[in-house]
Amino acid sequence: MNYSKIIDKGNEPSRLFIGGVHGKEGITTIKALSQLDEDSVSNGKLGIYNFDETPYLSTLHKDYYNSDMGKNVLSLIKEHKPVVYLEAHCYKEKSYEKLVDEDRKSRVGVPPLIELEEGVLIGSVAPFLRLNCFKRQDICITLEIPCYPSKKALGVYVNILKAVASSKTREDLEATIGTRYPQQVETARRYAIEFFGDYPPF
Repeated sequence: MNYSKIIDKGNEPSRLFIGGVHGKEGITTIKALSQLDEDSVSNGKLGIYNFDETPYLSTLHKDYYNSDMGKNVLSLIKEHKPVVYLEAHCYKEKSYEKLVDEDRKSRVGVPPLIELEEGVLIGSVAPFLRLNCFKRQDICITLEIPCYPSKKALGVYVNILKAVASSKTREDLEATIGTRYPQQVETARRYAIEFFGDYPPF
C-alpha cells in the first residue's frame, strides 16, 4: 500500500522511515507506520513512506541499489538527508532462525538481528547504506516484525518506531530502548564494533 506522510515540527533533526522496500512487506509495515502521528515527534521532521509490492531482492544483494526500488530509497535519503533512518521490514516465520543465527555473518556477511520481544527484531541497515550514505553519528536501524504479527508484536513494533521517531541522538535512543532492553542494546554495540569497527550500533 503506497503511503506517505510528513510530520514537520522544525528543520532538525531530519528523520526518514521507509517500509515496503521489497516484496510484499508493505502490506504489513503500513499497519505500524500509519500509527505514527504528530504526537510521535516532539521536534524536527519525520518523513514516512510505505510502498506497494515490488520484486523481492534482498537489500544485502549487490544489485539492490541498482533496482527501481533501491534507487527510490537512495533518492529519498538524498532528498531528506536524515540523521535518523529506519527501514521497516517483515519476515516469514520460517526465516526467523536464519535472521538471528549467530553464524549469519559468515553466511551472508552481516551480524544477526537481535530480538527485543514478541518476535520483533532490530539491527543495522545494509552495510552499503550505513557506510556510504550516513555519517558515523547517524542512527540507522532495520526493524523487523513477523509478516503476520500478533497484536502484542505489533504493539512492540509501534512502540519502537515511536521511540526512534522521538529521539534526536543515538544517546537518546540507546537510553530509551536500553531502559527496557539493556542486554539487547549491549549486544548491538558489540556486533557493531565487531562489524564496523569503532562505529555506533544504530
